[in-house]
Amino acid sequence: SSSLKFNAVSEWWEDYIAYDALKKYIYQLEKHQHGQQQVTSYHDIESNERASLMGRSGNPTDDVFVPYLDQELKKIVLFYEQQEKELLEEVVELEELVEKQEADGFAAEERYMDDDDDDDDDDDSISRSPDTSRRRRRKSSSAGRPRTVSLSAAGIPEHSPRRRYSISSTSDHNPDLEESGASLRSPKGTFGRLANRFNIMRDSVTSSTLEATIWNAKSDFAYDTRLLYKRKITLLYISVSNLRSYVEVNYSGFRKILKKYDKVTYSELKDRYLHETVELGLPFTQASKSNLTDAIARLIALYTKCVTRGDATMAKQQLRLHQRENIAWERDTVWRQMIGRERRGEGEGEPKAIGGTLITPEEEEVKKLRFLGVRVTKKKIFMTISAIVFAVLLNVQTVAGEEANRCFAILTFCTVLWATEAIPLFVTSMFVPLLLVGLQVIRGEDDKRLERREATAYVFSIMFSPTIMLLIGGFTISSALSKTNIDRVIITRVLSLAGSKPRSVLLAFMGVSCFASMWISNVAAPTLCFTLIRPILRTLPPKSAFGPCLILAIALAANIGGQSSPISSPQNLIALGAMDPPLDWGRWFAVSLPVSAISILLIWALLLASYKPARSPDGEGEIEIRTIRPTREPFTLKQYWVTFVCLVTIGLWCVEHNIEKYVGDMGVIAIIPIVAFFSTGVLKKDDFEQFAWTIVFLAMGGIALGKGVVSSGLLEVMDESIRGLVEGFSVYNVVLILAPIVLVISTFISHTIASVLLVPIAKEVGSNLGGHGNLLIFITALICSTGMGMPVSGFPNQTAATQEDEMGELYLSNVDFLKNGVPASIIATMVVATVGFLLMKVIG
Repeated sequence: SSSLKFNAVSEWWEDYIAYDALKKYIYQLEKHQHGQQQVTSYHDIESNERASLMGRSGNPTDDVFVPYLDQELKKIVLFYEQQEKELLEEVVELEELVEKQEADGFAAEERYMDDDDDDDDDDDSISRSPDTSRRRRRKSSSAGRPRTVSLSAAGIPEHSPRRRYSISSTSDHNPDLEESGASLRSPKGTFGRLANRFNIMRDSVTSSTLEATIWNAKSDFAYDTRLLYKRKITLLYISVSNLRSYVEVNYSGFRKILKKYDKVTYSELKDRYLHETVELGLPFTQASKSNLTDAIARLIALYTKCVTRGDATMAKQQLRLHQRENIAWERDTVWRQMIGRERRGEGEGEPKAIGGTLITPEEEEVKKLRFLGVRVTKKKIFMTISAIVFAVLLNVQTVAGEEANRCFAILTFCTVLWATEAIPLFVTSMFVPLLLVGLQVIRGEDDKRLERREATAYVFSIMFSPTIMLLIGGFTISSALSKTNIDRVIITRVLSLAGSKPRSVLLAFMGVSCFASMWISNVAAPTLCFTLIRPILRTLPPKSAFGPCLILAIALAANIGGQSSPISSPQNLIALGAMDPPLDWGRWFAVSLPVSAISILLIWALLLASYKPARSPDGEGEIEIRTIRPTREPFTLKQYWVTFVCLVTIGLWCVEHNIEKYVGDMGVIAIIPIVAFFSTGVLKKDDFEQFAWTIVFLAMGGIALGKGVVSSGLLEVMDESIRGLVEGFSVYNVVLILAPIVLVISTFISHTIASVLLVPIAKEVGSNLGGHGNLLIFITALICSTGMGMPVSGFPNQTAATQEDEMGELYLSNVDFLKNGVPASIIATMVVATVGFLLMKVIG
């Protein structure tokens, strides 16, 4: 739909295929097919009439949908027939004008009137002899305005064909495009000067060998005649090209909407309707296409004769340049306004799509308070508080040691900003290296303060660590799986085995959401799953409990998936970076997979008991879920290549400890998918720019802060306090104390920030318990992903909270999260603290 709008001619918009309306009808037919609606007639939206359905052969839904397609096809055929007739007549008329002008020659030059200087921006592209540029200057009271030419005096009819477009070369409102066109027409530098000399030589030879005509003469009259015909030909060329584009866009619209129809209704209408109906329509016949191609060729020939003095190649280049400039201008002005209106929700009459977009409302003033003329908001209050606290802690000796005290002030300052999100999280992370270096917090091996230059080199060297490279490698794998549709292919094939029972479909989606989160991140996985469940949501009975239950289940499972693999979420990578010695992927999976599986099953049972999703809204019987149909497309060579590279990379990560002397670190292995996918064209530069770089910088700031806490001596000060707190406690008692603290913090702030703040503490606590630092770090990382009791607890919950039904009502409320999200968080935390703890002891 967006592509259709972007490529359409704005003034013809009402005459394109009504793609959005047809899509809406498809969803209505889907409900009818599922037994929820009785459709006995179709409604002609243009004539406002209803007609009873005629008996047709084939799928019953085809009998309803085909009349809508016929109606759109009829509209397009009528519009095309009118436009083609008008444009072809104009081409013939223009050819006759050229012939007449050529026959008249210079007879009309006596009546030629020129009111003022030539200030038109087309001068450079008209072929003329170099001495023509030194034309006499005429004084006029209208100097500064574009010159006007009397068409009748020049022997050219004053009426011009009706045109709907303006080109940048004849308008003064698009200087950027004019400059781009001029740069293409007038090359600069040494090569440009040589080209100009060659053109001068060619012009002199041409003028001496060819008979002077209106199309190659050097007089002002001849020049302005060529300029006028250039405009006429260019405008007509753009219109004919737009009509050809109109045909291509509409054919693509029919093909796409029929493909969607077949996919949603399990029909096979696409090929039959395209070949037997659409391709027989006037715009889509080979004869019509040939007519437009012939018209374009005739216009190029006219341009070659009238403007470029027989150079057909230059004629094609200039006409295509004008066409590109026209398209760029239309997209940059007309459609910008339309897209802006739709983004603001001002568009009317468009069918509302299922699935919301997370929109951050504009921050409100705090009780309309203003201070010194500045609007007071909550974020500004938190920023002020954090700055005050930072200044106080810098000037008050809170902990022993000047560097440690300054680091404590930085830690507190960043914690307040991260917790309140007064500024973007990654911006707070960028404060870390700035303050660590500026306040000279970093100490060397001899416990002496490093100079700022040395501290800068140290801080930036630790910020881009192997952990960051591992994170970027994870983004690369995620992007490749999504772009090649491997994730969708695998997921739909698994879901097609789930059947139609609500409980089995619910468990299947939870398993798929968790598995997808392991590899394409718990940010992309719920978004993909919410797209896949739209056919199910559209066919559910009104007020069915299965809808909100399914959406919440996907979100909770995606959060659980965030703990399942090292690359599924940043908190896992931060934990891996803090472990000494590092944990390999095999041992991570040995703990995380059983923990995740048990958590998914227990949360599934909780949702079944809470929602009773199988029960029909009227209380009679059980609902039946529409079966997900797997994609029919076979695996391509590109998909096999992506699968192979991903499996090899993951396999190397799992055995990294055994091949450490060959690869050095997991961060080096992460380079393999980057090189493999970007060098073979699977991913492009644009894909690299789409990576979640805010998360990368967030993790870099967290790593720098952790190293700053160690280097400044603050960790040693904390070590003394922590040793006294844990003295006399067993490891498991500390786990039971630590688990609820981590859960509460990760519920209300970002999971990544929770790990940044808590992993160093867990590491120090574990080291004081006889070398259990890795165990407590692992526990902390896993529990960070279980904080999912609130709508703001992680991206999966935020996405689920915005999902709407067809009426624009939210599926989930805060009560749903409190009633089910909080118990699910507690259950998952207890699984980590019990089963996870035992498995960690087993693997050593």
